[in-house]
Amino acid sequence: MSSRKTTFFYAVLIAVASVAVGMVIASRLDLSPRSDAQTLVPQVGASTPAAGPVDAQTFRTIAKAVTPTVVNIRTTSKRQAQDLTDMFGGNEDQLRRFFQQPRNRQPREEVTQAAGTGFIISKDGYILTNNHVVEGATKIEVGLYGDEDQVYQARIVGRDQLTDSALIQLTDKVGHALPEARLGDSTQMQPGDWVMAIGNPFNLSHTVSVGVISALGRPMQVADGRFEDVLQTDAAINPGNSGGPLLNLRGEVIGINSAIYTDSARGANIGIGFAVPINTVTDILPQLEKGKVVRGRIGVNVRDVQRNALAGFGLKERKGALVSEVIANSPAVKAGIEPGDVIVEFNGKPVAGRNALVTIVMNTKPGASVPIKVLRDKAEKSLSVTVEELNLDAETTRSAAGPSDEEVGSGFGITLGPLGADMARRLQVPSGTRGVLVTDIDPTSTAARDGVRPGDVILRINRRPVETVSEASKALAAVQTGGAVQILLWSQGQQRFVVITKE
Repeated sequence: MSSRKTTFFYAVLIAVASVAVGMVIASRLDLSPRSDAQTLVPQVGASTPAAGPVDAQTFRTIAKAVTPTVVNIRTTSKRQAQDLTDMFGGNEDQLRRFFQQPRNRQPREEVTQAAGTGFIISKDGYILTNNHVVEGATKIEVGLYGDEDQVYQARIVGRDQLTDSALIQLTDKVGHALPEARLGDSTQMQPGDWVMAIGNPFNLSHTVSVGVISALGRPMQVADGRFEDVLQTDAAINPGNSGGPLLNLRGEVIGINSAIYTDSARGANIGIGFAVPINTVTDILPQLEKGKVVRGRIGVNVRDVQRNALAGFGLKERKGALVSEVIANSPAVKAGIEPGDVIVEFNGKPVAGRNALVTIVMNTKPGASVPIKVLRDKAEKSLSVTVEELNLDAETTRSAAGPSDEEVGSGFGITLGPLGADMARRLQVPSGTRGVLVTDIDPTSTAARDGVRPGDVILRINRRPVETVSEASKALAAVQTGGAVQILLWSQGQQRFVVITKE
C-alpha cells in the first residue's frame, strides 16, 4: 500500500473513530439532541371486529397476556388547606385558641396522595392513563406487574383535559424489557360486545373484571359546556380503575376507563362505567408526545336542531348545528355568525349535527380561514371564519346546563315584566335596545331546565322584535301546545338564541 493511500486510510479511520467516541460521550452526558424524526409508535391491532367463540379459556388468556402491561400509578400533589373558619364556621379567635394556631400564620399547604392505573404502550416506558389521575401531581410513582415492592419515578409528557387522557414516561431505569399493550379500533365496538377491564380498584392491584359494551356515544362532561362521547360498559369499574385499559376479545385496548355512574349510598360500581374510546386518544397521541394538544375554536355555543322546529329554519331533514350563543370578541362575531343561524356546512364538509361541528372545528388548524354555510331566515348564506386556538384556561366559565329550549308566558313557565331604564342599565342591555324582562320562572319547567333565568331579556320572538309584555304574551300564546318558538335573549351580557317547546 502506498504512503499516500495509507495516510488517507488512517485519516478516514481517525475521523470515524472520533465521531463514534463523540456520540458515546454525548450520550453519557445527555448532550445529544433527540431526533425530530423519532416518534412514538405503539403496537396496533386489527381494524376489524373481534370474532370467534368464547370459551372457558378466553378471558384467562387475555388476562395473562395483557396484565403485565398494566401499571399502578401513585401521585402526590399539594394544595392549600382550608382555613378552620371555612370548615367549621364560628368565631376565628375561639378556633385559634382551641387549636393553638398562631396569629398571622401563612397559608398551609396540604399534601394529598391518590392512586390510579395506566398501561405501557412502548418499550421506552411510555404509559397512557387519565388526565385526572396525574393532573396537578408533583410526584408520580409507577408500580409494575410482578414488581410491586419497587416503584419507579415518572414524568408527565403531555395531557389533555378534553379527552381525559395523559401520556407519562418512566424516568427511572427498569432492569428488564417492558411489555407493550396493543391498541385496537374502538369504532368496531358495538353494544353487546364482550370487554375486559384491568386496573387497581381500591389499591387491589391488577384486578380483572368482565362485561359488555352497554352503549356507544354517551356524552361525558369534560369541561364547562364541553362533552366527550364515551363508551359505556357494565364491566366493574371502581375508584382506582381510572386510566386502565378496556379490552376486546383479542386483548386489544379499545378504551381507557375513566368514570363511573354511582349513587351517594355506595360510591362504587353499580354496573355503569365509562371509557374514553382509544381512537379518540390515538388521534392526538403525536401531540401528547410533543407536550401540547392544539385545537381550533370559533366561539359559538351550538345544539342540535329540534325535530319539531325543522320547518321554522327551512330544513327538510334534521341536520346542521343551531347557534344558541355567539361569544363576544370571537372569530364567529368577526365572521358575521348570528344567534339563530344553523351551520350546515364547515370548510366544505356537511354538518350532521352539534357533535359533528364541534369535532370538525377542533380538528381545524388555528389560523386557517375556512368557508361556512348557514341557514338564516330559511335562506342559505355563505360566510368565512378564521379559526383561533382553543384555550380552555382562558374560556369564560359558563353554566354547564347546556343549550336553552324554553320560554315565557302561558305554557312556558315564565313570568314577564316591562324592562325599565334602570333595569336595562343594571343588566348592561345596549343603549336603545327594547325588550321584555323575564321576572320569574317555574323551576320545574323545561325553560328552567334549559337555562332560561330571571333577569334574561326577550328581544325577539320568532325573529320579530317585542317591546311590551302584551306583544310577547300574544306571540307566545299563539304557539300551539307541543310547538316550538324561537327566542332571542339578552343574557349575562350577550345575545343568546333559544328554541323552546310549549308544554
